[in-house]
Parts: sequence; C-alpha cells; structure tokens
Amino acid sequence: MNRKVLVAYGTTNGSTARIAETVAAVLRKEGTTVDTAPAASVDDVTPYDAVVIGGALYAGRWHKDARRFVRRHRRALSERPVWLFSSGPLDPSASERDIPPVPGVRRVMAWIDAQEHVTFGGCLEEGADGFVARMILRNGKGGDFRDFPAIERWAARVAREIGTPVKT
Repeated sequence: MNRKVLVAYGTTNGSTARIAETVAAVLRKEGTTVDTAPAASVDDVTPYDAVVIGGALYAGRWHKDARRFVRRHRRALSERPVWLFSSGPLDPSASERDIPPVPGVRRVMAWIDAQEHVTFGGCLEEGADGFVARMILRNGKGGDFRDFPAIERWAARVAREIGTPVKT
C-alpha cells in the first residue's frame, strides 16, 4: 500500500530544510508519496498517513516553527505515526553517539506519542542570519556537521516502518 507522508520542518538558514529534503528523497525512493514543506506553511495534516517533523536546535530549543506546528496539529498528529528529528550540534557529536532529545522535544514526543526522535549534526556557514549565528561564526565554531549517509539510513528505516501501519 502506497502511503502518503508529510515531511515538515522548521529552519532559519536552510540546513534543516536540506535534511528534510534528503529524508523525503529516500522515502520517495522507497516508494512512498511525499510532500515536503516548511512547518509554518502547513494548514492540514489529515491527508497524510504519517508525518516526519524536523527542527533546528537553537540554544537548546527546537525551532519555533516546528514547536508551533506540533501545537497547531497536535490532535491529528496523535492519530498517525510521527517521527521527529533535530539538527543542531555544531560538532561531530551527533555522528559519534545518540543525543537525546532536548526537554521540549521530549514533551512533544509524549503529547503525540511519536515513534522516534533522532538528532543529526547541524550546519552553520558564512552568511547565516541572526546575531547569535554571526557571533558563533566569528568565534570559529561554524561548519557543516550533517552526516548525510546517517540521515539516509535513518530515512530508509522510517520508510520501512511507514510501510507497516503502526497506529490504529
């Protein structure tokens, strides 16, 4: 059965959007119908059999658009399988070990009974918006720490799980 999946994301500088697009590409390759959209632009999740939500991490908080998306669609999300990802550590730690969800994401997981959460490395490069981002870059702490093979492996596993109905 071909399942329809939404991959929604909250991002400021586009790094999390690129992760979301990678997840969507793997899901499509595995035979799933996928829509990808910024979380703030999604009006309705009821047409989807499953949802993947990604959010950039800033100062230990999930991106505001991802948080608002979950609050706005909480009821519908709790009625379908949902997977969550965060992007953010500006170091190789996310590729070296599992990083638990930040407290706000843990709450989201409980509210909607999410299947799983994973944290991927982030990316902050020259030209990034925001005072804090520019300060981080000025202090030499930026870079691209996204592990695309790990993202693709996770997305392939999600695709397999989506192929089997999880919630009733």
